[in-house]
Amino acid sequence: MATVCWPYFDPEYENFSNRINPPRVSVDNASCHDCTLVKVDSVNKPGILLEVVQILTDLDFIITKAYISSDGGWFMDAVFHVTDQQGKKITDSKTIDFIEKALGPKGQSNEGVKRWGGKGVGVHCVGDHTAIELIGRDRPGLLSEISAVLASLHINVTAAEVWTHNRRIACVLYVNDATSQSVDSPNRLSLMEEQLKNILRGCEDDDKVGRTSLSMGFTHMDRRLHQMLFADRDYECAVVTTDVDYAPSFKPQITIERCEEKGYSVVSVRCKDRAKLMFDIVCTLTDMQYVVFHATISSDAPYASQEYFIRHVDGCTLDTEGEKERVIKCIEAAIQRRVSEGVSLELCAKDRVGLLSEVTRILRENGLTVCRAGVSTVGEEAVNVFYVRDASGNPVDSKTIEALRKEIGKTMMINVKKVPGNAKAPENRGWAKTSFSFGNLFERFLT
Repeated sequence: MATVCWPYFDPEYENFSNRINPPRVSVDNASCHDCTLVKVDSVNKPGILLEVVQILTDLDFIITKAYISSDGGWFMDAVFHVTDQQGKKITDSKTIDFIEKALGPKGQSNEGVKRWGGKGVGVHCVGDHTAIELIGRDRPGLLSEISAVLASLHINVTAAEVWTHNRRIACVLYVNDATSQSVDSPNRLSLMEEQLKNILRGCEDDDKVGRTSLSMGFTHMDRRLHQMLFADRDYECAVVTTDVDYAPSFKPQITIERCEEKGYSVVSVRCKDRAKLMFDIVCTLTDMQYVVFHATISSDAPYASQEYFIRHVDGCTLDTEGEKERVIKCIEAAIQRRVSEGVSLELCAKDRVGLLSEVTRILRENGLTVCRAGVSTVGEEAVNVFYVRDASGNPVDSKTIEALRKEIGKTMMINVKKVPGNAKAPENRGWAKTSFSFGNLFERFLT
């Protein structure tokens, strides 16, 4: 039998071009009078566009325009027009230095990450925190029940994001124990997992009603929420609603056409502009295994227009009506998941075990349901932000707000804001001040 000799393949070959041609990043404040230009040239690699957009989004920058071209082996001519939350240029030297380092040459490490192998609730440990992922059918008071379980086990929630969409809820929570250490005891994790599964399922034993989701890796918090709801097929659950954001006149206009000359599928999106819109769309396309070769982003208040030239990772375009319809539904769901109009409550208090449980209990007792929530901890201070409506999905009346002020104001600071109809307005200050990226952790500049 003849011996077959295979050529040697250096496992470091894929990183060779990155070492020879490291990413080049420049922050330009001279070319444009009303915004900062962030320019990135880099060797092309899967997910590079999402990585860049994610970092700019995590810094709370508003992307007003963007031009991306990545034909061939290079991610070239990527130019982002950005401002801060007040619409001003980025002039702080520390922030500029961080941008250049974060988008430039860097290594990633997953050291210090411990996984919990239990089935059901997705749990893993990052440093001094344990991450918990939950998904299931939403109902009034569910977040209060979840936080009550954690409080009863003396587990503190230090950071969290909660999204609801099409009667589904997805949560990513970072927790630790009373000694500020990660919760990594197998017995304790098993007990927590079982109690949370029971809460999610309620009185029904259908996995679709109260299914919990295993972690799929070390991922950015917002991206993980998109992945969880996408895997849950929330885009298939059409819900009839009278909310202004879903009214026909405000519904995202999404079309997909074929560019015969270059062999691309062209995805065009026009919708109400808001913060993090580009991230949500690029995140969805990336997780659906589509590669963005060119893109043009522009904002003409109060609307945004975005155009993406894409192919599937296998090189194919979207040729069937079924494929096009699925992509349109998924992008529409990604846009709507973060939409929250009505009233937001921003609460500040000294962090302690059971704080989230106490606040959500008060909200539930006052007949309010949480549409979206964010929890962050800076030093000893906890900042909780809740987007709320009444149990029927209607805006909260003034009497309820005053009752909340009297009850909650005794022990913590409360700030009530009406969420602006112009969704481009930045999210409330204090929202998720620390951004957790599994496997690549970094803290934002705190302002």
